Amino acid sequence: MRAVIQRVLQAEVTVNGQIVGRIEKGILAYISVAKPDTVKDAEFMADKLVNLRIFPDEAGKMNRSLLDVGGAVLLVSNFTLHGDCRKGRRPSFDAAAEPKLANELYEKLIQLLVGQGITVEKGIFGADMQVASVNDGPVTFILDTA
Repeated sequence: MRAVIQRVLQAEVTVNGQIVGRIEKGILAYISVAKPDTVKDAEFMADKLVNLRIFPDEAGKMNRSLLDVGGAVLLVSNFTLHGDCRKGRRPSFDAAAEPKLANELYEKLIQLLVGQGITVEKGIFGADMQVASVNDGPVTFILDTA
């Protein structure tokens, strides 16, 4: 499982002109599932998203977690994160999981986050989405369970 996460002041995802997910302070996470991923990968990712200390404390140091600041998560499925662009001019998506597995683990990740008391908003799996955000910092990280 791979994620690009951004600390945001606000973020929203729109499908067919309708806002389907919106958060204020928190994390915008683009999520991609790889073929060999399992529930353990979703558990690892949930733990990282909830506990990674990427929010500033009183001294301005990244020392607070999503739980510490009461932030939310906006999850957006994005299989292109597993695109391999090393050869040729067209990305290969051979490493990305099939949609059924990807959706199952995406939904499991949501359940795990909600189970830890996190407010979760999301896009629509497999839909053509438009995402808007105000990156705070900017602070952006890549997480990978591999």
